[in-house]
Amino acid sequence: MRDAFIGRLEALAEANSRILLITGDLGFGVLTSFEKRFPRQFVNAGVAEQNMTGLATGLALDGRIVFTYSIGNFPTLRCLEQIRNDAAYHGANVKIVAIGGGFSYGALGMSHHATEDLAILRALGITVVAPGCDWEAAEAATALADRPGTCYIRLDRTSAGSTALVGEHFQIGRARMLRPGTDVTLISTGGILSQVLLAAETLSQLGVQARVLSMHTIQPLDDAAVRSAVMETGGIVTVEEHTVHGGLGGAVAEYCLEAGVIPKAFRRVGLRDGFSAIVGSQDYLRQQYGMDERAIVDAAKHVVAASARTSVGVAG
Repeated sequence: MRDAFIGRLEALAEANSRILLITGDLGFGVLTSFEKRFPRQFVNAGVAEQNMTGLATGLALDGRIVFTYSIGNFPTLRCLEQIRNDAAYHGANVKIVAIGGGFSYGALGMSHHATEDLAILRALGITVVAPGCDWEAAEAATALADRPGTCYIRLDRTSAGSTALVGEHFQIGRARMLRPGTDVTLISTGGILSQVLLAAETLSQLGVQARVLSMHTIQPLDDAAVRSAVMETGGIVTVEEHTVHGGLGGAVAEYCLEAGVIPKAFRRVGLRDGFSAIVGSQDYLRQQYGMDERAIVDAAKHVVAASARTSVGVAG
């Protein structure tokens, strides 16, 4: 996913000299080509993410389109004040790129587990994007370069590969239906889409037809896609490698309640224990915290059973 994004960004930088990339002293392997080809469009700000964000804001206010780049929580939570007060408040064209969302850096512990970023940056009112596959990551690079204002994109170490459909056009704020179904809707954001697609296939073998929505944009949310899911399927399961508080599940629940469009059953798959207190591979942590294929299947089965018992209400 990272390589697809940076490859597209390099192509964009060739066509538009206003595009700059600032790294927080990492990513040298994947950024080497960009730096060599466009030395006047590349800056290494060092291990100083707050300074990186302030620098990016100044350059953006001078007419540049600036991408900041670091891993996990470093380009987001470490410099949240600069993102809020400098970039977002002024509507600066700063595009924050975080590599390694969720448990991507699982073995490095909770300091490197990005599990609150979507909720926190969504609260600032900026555009928040979490691609689920390589194609979405590359297309998001183009879309964000063209989109005014401060934006956040979270890239995962895992990916659903390429899920592009023939003739499909990527659009910020527009969910993608990757699989039809009427029994339950699985709404996913980020690289955990790979597990969601596996779960949908397993459910199909059990006689449950699951609609799969890749909600690559958390803000703005695709309200119409959520409304259709509520009206046309038996219930909703949201899936995110992130706390269940304030991210995708929160955004979907908020829309449903405020719009008066209530699913027959609703369940959130995500981190429920505050902080991740163990270390291990991304797959291991997904299993330990109930975000793997099996957990998604179980949540969907719960929603299907609950929706069969009630015509209106929330379960789970």
